[in-house]
Amino acid sequence: MKIVFTPSAREQFLRVLAHIRRDKPSAAVSFRRQAEKTLSRLADHPESCRILPEFPESHYREVVISPYRFFYRVKENIVWIIAVWHGAAPGH
Repeated sequence: MKIVFTPSAREQFLRVLAHIRRDKPSAAVSFRRQAEKTLSRLADHPESCRILPEFPESHYREVVISPYRFFYRVKENIVWIIAVWHGAAPGH
């Protein structure tokens, strides 16, 4: 299974990295590595993460890479990363 970011999710992820990098560049590198490692596991275990508690009837799931939530959906053998939000508040 392939992991693919939507354009908006990629932009959100890049903004997160830039935000972290401003305060501590080494933390940005560490967070990116952790995100890549965690998200790559979805290729083999896409259903392993929880369904969104806000929308329990949806097909969307999330993986938390603290303090960020990565929202995704599995469709046609692709794990689509659809959004990256700070866990404290939607849209950050």
